[in-house]
Amino acid sequence: MSQQSQTGNSASRLQRTPAWAVTAIMALGGITVSLEKTAVVPLLPEYPRIFGVTPDDVSWLVTVTLLSAAVATPIVSRLADMFGKKRMLMISLAMMVAGGFIAALGGSFAAALIGRTLQGFAGAVIPVGISILRDTLPQRRIAGAVSLMSASFGIGSALGLPLAGFIYERLGWEATFWVVALVALVILAAVAIFVPESDLRTRGRFDYAGALLLSGAMTTLLLAITKGGVWGWTSDVILGLFAACAVLLALWFPLELRNGQPLVDLRTSARRPVLLVNIAAILVGFSMYANMLVTTQQLQLSRVTGFGFGLSVLVAGLTMIPSGLAMVAIAPVSARITNSVGAKATMVSGCAVMAAGYLSRTVLVNTVTGIILGAMVISVGTAMAMAAMPTIVMSNSPRTDTAAANGLNTLLRSVGTSTCSAAVATILASVTVTVGGRVFPGLEAFRLIFILAGLAAAAATAICLLLPKATRREATHPELHRSGPGEPDGAAPEAAPAPGQAFQVTGVLRPPGDRGPIEQGTVTVTGISGEPVDWDRTDEHGGYAVVLPGPGEYVFIASHRRWQPVSEILSFPGTALPHDIHFRRRLVLAGRVTHHRRAVPGALVLLVSPSGESEPVSVRSARDGSYELPLPSPGRYVLTVAEPGGATHTRRVQLPAPETRLDVDLGDEPPPTVLRV
Repeated sequence: MSQQSQTGNSASRLQRTPAWAVTAIMALGGITVSLEKTAVVPLLPEYPRIFGVTPDDVSWLVTVTLLSAAVATPIVSRLADMFGKKRMLMISLAMMVAGGFIAALGGSFAAALIGRTLQGFAGAVIPVGISILRDTLPQRRIAGAVSLMSASFGIGSALGLPLAGFIYERLGWEATFWVVALVALVILAAVAIFVPESDLRTRGRFDYAGALLLSGAMTTLLLAITKGGVWGWTSDVILGLFAACAVLLALWFPLELRNGQPLVDLRTSARRPVLLVNIAAILVGFSMYANMLVTTQQLQLSRVTGFGFGLSVLVAGLTMIPSGLAMVAIAPVSARITNSVGAKATMVSGCAVMAAGYLSRTVLVNTVTGIILGAMVISVGTAMAMAAMPTIVMSNSPRTDTAAANGLNTLLRSVGTSTCSAAVATILASVTVTVGGRVFPGLEAFRLIFILAGLAAAAATAICLLLPKATRREATHPELHRSGPGEPDGAAPEAAPAPGQAFQVTGVLRPPGDRGPIEQGTVTVTGISGEPVDWDRTDEHGGYAVVLPGPGEYVFIASHRRWQPVSEILSFPGTALPHDIHFRRRLVLAGRVTHHRRAVPGALVLLVSPSGESEPVSVRSARDGSYELPLPSPGRYVLTVAEPGGATHTRRVQLPAPETRLDVDLGDEPPPTVLRV
């Protein structure tokens, strides 16, 4: 089937599927994933009796899901970009269904562990679902849909606690697995029937080595974090796990930088907006999870302590429902802020609200109402922050890497939640009170947790303030539009292209004369009036892939550190036509060798790196003393000029940006650096 017919089929499917239906299905998928994660939490005290195992063994029901999610999320997200987002979403949901039924029907602790491991693959549902929303919805609907999808994690967690207790009391422990599996099965069918498959693909081979190293690093890190309190933070096993993580990451980083088609594009991740929001994701994950973990424990604490409320598991879980409803209610507000002011404002506001909520929680500890209100404030901030994160990530990532970029952000958020879980367990076990011979967590333990979570939220706020102001409104769909008088910047046009009209343009960056491809270049596409559309970094074969929102004229700009940038205005009729881009002129270090201002022909000009990391480059000066050398990367170099008579002259030079000119007069005593730009 041709690319044109595929695009047409995608468009017709999109027209048949209402935007609200796609949004609802994706949001329900996210809620189901978070239900699956929290369904076992209320029953953790009961599982030792049910399965005849120790409490330490039971903790593996949480740990194995965390570990499998850490492995699966970046891998499944990358595969979604390469082989189809709908396809990988269905596989993730199918694994959750299979895991639920295996755990329910197996009837043993081993079966429950296997089922929970398979359920961890559902961790990719949220990042892949957000990517589907970006590819399929009209621009004006994306911010609201992404806000709801992002908030679904918190919504499901808030609902999972009371729902799990209710199901357990009425239907038994097995039902906590098979009920969630049935819901996931219904959503899987809805995805298969109603959700269209995006035609946007990332070309190339899957990064198996990168996936193996990252999986090992995340497994060792999260295992050390989750088991540190049980095995001892200074034990040989935990220290060995941390050391193994450091070694694996030290191997992974250079591998990904050398790979033209990496599992995680570290150069994109190092861009200031993506880097800052990913750091903030760890802190937001820590702060968010403290609210979910501690609230019900605080309410279930025995009244004999003097500050507990003695609520049952079911009633304590029901108190979290207002927090879940608050997250649903704030989703459209978050979308409006993002569309009107930008995702940075949404992110900063959300983190600040979380910090304020934890400040209130250190005070509001005497009434159930006060605790519920404090939890609701934190949930509102959580929903705002989590809605803005994927928007910022997608705004600064190529369209063909949407799922992978979101997957990394989700993974880092999980690192934050795991760290929070370990910190909470340690604090509650360390700061205690003894009443009637029984040991309970002390009130100061809860306050200390709230202070730490509030500090994490405050730190995330400070980091988000460093985010650069967006150059365009981050509605995450590159439909071209320039605001008119009185119209908010980035508002959706009256007749924006339908999502199904988007198509992918591929090509190769080449030097003059159609010789071999040029790798590690960048292709940026804008509209004819300068509106950003998409960008991509070339792979090891010089290939690029950008997504255009519809037919029309576009400006293609290609850049590379060794070549003069080139630009072209191209017109596309709405089909995916390949287009190679040719550089015309190599960037050079140019200058003139003279002796008392007289040209020195035939002089040998050498440029070497002091560290010896790169090969030296050399050239002979021309009759007029001029020379040209290929421009290396910015940095310090040693420039040596050898006269035809045998004398040599050496100096250190600092090479800045391209188009550098360096003249050398051999008759003068050279200064440390002689540069004219």
